[in-house]
Amino acid sequence: MARVLITEELADTGLQALAEAGHEVDVRLGLSPDDLLAALPGAAALIVRSATKVTAPVLEAGRDLVVVGRAGIGVDNVDVATATRRGVMVVNAPLSISLSTAEHTMALLLSQARNVPRADAALRAGRWEKSKWQGVELHGKTLGLLGLGRIGSLVAQRASAFGMRIVAWERWTAPDTARRMGVELAELEAVVEQADFLSIHLLLTPESEGLIGADLLALAKPGVRIVNTSRGGIIDEAALADAVRSGRVAGAALDVFATEPTTASPLFELDQVVVTPHLGASTGEAQDKAGVTIAEQVVLALAGELVPFALNVSATEMSEAVRPFLPLAECLGRIFAGLGEGLPSTLDIEYQGGLADEDVGILTLAALKGLMGAGSDEPVSYVNAPQLVRERGTEVRETTTVTAQDYVNLMSVRGGGHAVAGTLSGLRGDPRVVMIDDHRVELPPSPHMLVVRNDDRVGMAHLVTGAVAEAGVNLDDMALGRSPEGGTALMVLATSTALPADALARLAAAPGILDVHAVAL
Repeated sequence: MARVLITEELADTGLQALAEAGHEVDVRLGLSPDDLLAALPGAAALIVRSATKVTAPVLEAGRDLVVVGRAGIGVDNVDVATATRRGVMVVNAPLSISLSTAEHTMALLLSQARNVPRADAALRAGRWEKSKWQGVELHGKTLGLLGLGRIGSLVAQRASAFGMRIVAWERWTAPDTARRMGVELAELEAVVEQADFLSIHLLLTPESEGLIGADLLALAKPGVRIVNTSRGGIIDEAALADAVRSGRVAGAALDVFATEPTTASPLFELDQVVVTPHLGASTGEAQDKAGVTIAEQVVLALAGELVPFALNVSATEMSEAVRPFLPLAECLGRIFAGLGEGLPSTLDIEYQGGLADEDVGILTLAALKGLMGAGSDEPVSYVNAPQLVRERGTEVRETTTVTAQDYVNLMSVRGGGHAVAGTLSGLRGDPRVVMIDDHRVELPPSPHMLVVRNDDRVGMAHLVTGAVAEAGVNLDDMALGRSPEGGTALMVLATSTALPADALARLAAAPGILDVHAVAL
């Protein structure tokens, strides 16, 4: 039996599941940060929702913690990196709120289109203003979706029933899959330019933070209406307020904000804006699902079993022979994602050498997790990564062969004209990338990598390293490889920070440069 500390409301079904598994359920709501630190010693599990901040000091105080469970999707309030370093598993309930959030999206979209909140307030104030609150129909209008993951897809289904045309920006859905859903795929700017309604379904990442700002709003069709039920911070609230005041944006409906909880925003002053206090998951059904799911994940973690929704893979139980390859497998998936513009129709994952005698299924899942985690609008786990790949129309083929030519063990990911392979090197088993797009290279994975394909001629290495230096970015490592056919070469550079977008563009346009890919791990 283990003690499970719960600091926020959890559905009774979840509490019951924990108790039936034989654990001590310790519910303490409304703890101050100091009280939380004092309550943690002796707790093997901590279950939170969005209000409790699981910071590095909290994880340090929880010296007995085995698992932190987030009863919902986002883990913005959990320091996952610190948890991983301390060997604490972080789990969530990624499928629990999708339907409720999609339905709330439609509720906000309709409320905005038909002026429901303003008409309601006027009538309650004694004013019958039937002609003043004329709205717009959804039928025949274009709905632009930024993100076509689980929630975005559910919104697309429901919008289709209203007779809307749907266009989406989504790198990770195959065109054929989108077409079967009745969705047209387009680039970000094209979606914004066409949309009568724009609905956001993205994760909050460094790339998406502030994505909907003044520049993008300036491209929008006059009179567009914007809905956001994903994460605050993706929209620049001040820029959106300016666009509403100018009339470029006819209105907005927001459930999430950059700072939460909040009672102050420039958007709150505008009658054309509908707001709700992060109610996307606030249904009894969603809370029951979240409670049961997170209880199941915590019970598995405390039993030392493989946990489907573990977000930090190093804390997951697996074969000792396979375990060292897990970080490499996820890195290869992320590097492969950075090489292409989307998922290929077929993805081949091959294992050579000693790995062929092991159960490598977990490595395939890790590669898919890395691949989909690089661009998905929702958290990706071992369980939902294969499903997400299938939903996007990609067939995954796993092969093994005991014959290895150059390495004792080799894992490769190939498809859509791109390929990457890696192995473990030395007594410490350090991960190494040894092939990219059939060019032999060798260097360790790095948080920031630049893959450059160029003409195989004198001076190209100087040109590329000079571009990196000119951008003020430090070069940590570098590998060169020639094409087997000759004529072209590949450079892989590990840099201290990401190369700025303008520097990438200048490098890509330089003579002799065939293509440039920035990879973030």
